[in-house]
Amino acid sequence: RIEAARCPDVVVAQIDPKKLRKKQTVNISISRCQPAPEGYSPTLKWQQQQVANFSAVRQSLNKHRNHWRSQHLDSNVTMPKSEDEEGWKKFCLGERVYSEIDALSDNENLGIDYIKVGFPPLLSIVSRMNQATVTSVLEYLISWFGEKRFTPELGRWLYALLACLEKPLLPEAHSLIRQLARRCSEVRVLEENKNEEQISALNLIICLVSRYFDQRDLADEPS
Repeated sequence: RIEAARCPDVVVAQIDPKKLRKKQTVNISISRCQPAPEGYSPTLKWQQQQVANFSAVRQSLNKHRNHWRSQHLDSNVTMPKSEDEEGWKKFCLGERVYSEIDALSDNENLGIDYIKVGFPPLLSIVSRMNQATVTSVLEYLISWFGEKRFTPELGRWLYALLACLEKPLLPEAHSLIRQLARRCSEVRVLEENKNEEQISALNLIICLVSRYFDQRDLADEPS
C-alpha cells in the first residue's frame, strides 16, 4: 500500500514514433476519393438527375419486390449459394470476363449464352436476394474490381446491388460502398483515353455513393 501510494495517478509512456514505424507490418489507407481530372467531372445537374433516377428505381423495386420474387426463373438460371464467391463472380460477370477472354467465337455470336456472358441483374433474380446475400455479392464484386478492369457487366450488377441495399446501411455495407467509390475514383484517374461511356459509369457509382448513401462525408464528390 505504501508503494502504491507513492505511484502517480496518471502515467504517460514516452514512445518514440520512429521505432514503431520500423516495426509496422500493416498499413491502413484512410484516403478519400481522388478528385476527378479536368474534364472528367460531371455537372451538379447531372448528379442530381442520377440521384433522382436511382431513388425512383429503388422505390419501384421495393414496391414490386414480392411480385418479382414470385416469378419463375428460367430453367437455365441457377443462383449460387450466398457463400459461393467464385460462383457469384461467374454468374454475374460470365465465364468470358471471369477468364479474361476478349474475343468471341463465331458460334457465340449466334445467340446469347448467359453462362459465358453472365446473367443480367433481372428483377426476378435480385428480388430473391436477401440483405446478407446482397452484401456478400457486393463484396465479391468489389474484391474482383480491386484487381481487374471495369466492365459493363460489372457496372450493371453494382448499380443493381446498390439499388437493393436497404437503409440504414449495415456497417459492413457502408464500408464496402466507400471502398467501391474510392476504387472507381482510382480507375477514373488512370483513364487516359477519356472513354466517355466508362467515365460516365464510374462517375455514376461515385455520385450515388456520395450523394445518396453517404452525403455527410463525401458530399463534394466526384468533383
